[in-house]
Amino acid sequence: MNRRLHDVAHALLRAASPLLATPSQATFGVETSLDTARRSACATLAVIAALSLAGCVKQRPTPDFALKDASGQTVQLSDYHGKVVLLNFWATWCAPCKIEIPWFMEFQREYKDRDFAVLGVSMDEDGWDAVRPYMTDHKFNYRIVVGNDDIGKLFGEIDDLPTTFLLDRDGHVAKKHVGLISKSDYQDEIAALLKGHVLRGRVGPGMPATPAGSAPIARMLP
Repeated sequence: MNRRLHDVAHALLRAASPLLATPSQATFGVETSLDTARRSACATLAVIAALSLAGCVKQRPTPDFALKDASGQTVQLSDYHGKVVLLNFWATWCAPCKIEIPWFMEFQREYKDRDFAVLGVSMDEDGWDAVRPYMTDHKFNYRIVVGNDDIGKLFGEIDDLPTTFLLDRDGHVAKKHVGLISKSDYQDEIAALLKGHVLRGRVGPGMPATPAGSAPIARMLP
């Protein structure tokens, strides 16, 4: 929020506060319908102001991590600062993940020259023994690292897969999706972030996800 909006929000709160607390003098403490309407309107203004001021609070940066990719090179999330990042937590046994991975490879091809990158974090318990063959078979064109429960906790627990974060150029979480959403939704959000726009709502709806601890069942899925 810029300074001007910050000042407007404070002005709204200052104007609303006495009206919220003071009944009409003419009614000697008996609230009339006019008083009720006035107080309701002021309450609405106060809420708007409070929400506006909440936007003044600086967002906490996304937690950083350092993990090895398939070639053994260390990948730090902070190295992607300045880029729009699609950070995808997935697993080789996750059925919804298999649907969206081709989309992410397409996004990597389409947007890589516009300061965009996809970074996948596999949550496979078998680690690289499971991930390397899968990467070879599916010809991944973006970097993959292998995570664990500690990495998941940094992001508020990764209980379901896929869980995907869209990060803005400043490294803040612009959107979080749990489960499968449409390809077009991702495309719209990526395009908006590349233009510097702010996305509405940090958590987006998604189709049912696969519980992260349900690998034995999920492996039975196609």
